[in-house]
Amino acid sequence: MAAKKDNELVSNRVAYHHYEIFDKFEAGLALKGTEVKSLRDNGGSLQESYIKIKTNELWLVGAHIAPYKHGNILNHEERRERKLLMHKREIVRLKIKVAEKGFALIPLSMYLKKGMIKISIGLGKGRKAYDKRQELKSKDAKRSIQRELREN
Repeated sequence: MAAKKDNELVSNRVAYHHYEIFDKFEAGLALKGTEVKSLRDNGGSLQESYIKIKTNELWLVGAHIAPYKHGNILNHEERRERKLLMHKREIVRLKIKVAEKGFALIPLSMYLKKGMIKISIGLGKGRKAYDKRQELKSKDAKRSIQRELREN
């Protein structure tokens, strides 16, 4: 199990199992105040979330940010669509790459950078079941080799 980075708030480790990530991008995230406070309290999840492009804008869909426990009636919706902030030329470039067969935009992690919450986006292709099994076998083999080297 990998150690969590100090500035990482939420990670999507399952994405690396289901997708082969070719390229990574960074984007800002348009959030409400209670969402930021909840994320700082580790109240979020990127499982089953994805990114879609609507009219040259990126949107994070399906991400769960728990309601802030000290929030009042102005608390946020848990699974609302959230706008991602990137330069227009980057979005157009991503749109062209996603138009290729099999490519998708996957949220990988949310983290703090200079007091702002950023999201890491991966451009990847879905893996087939046999690819996933092969990947697990190779990781297991590497682990056993490392274990043998440590013991000797």
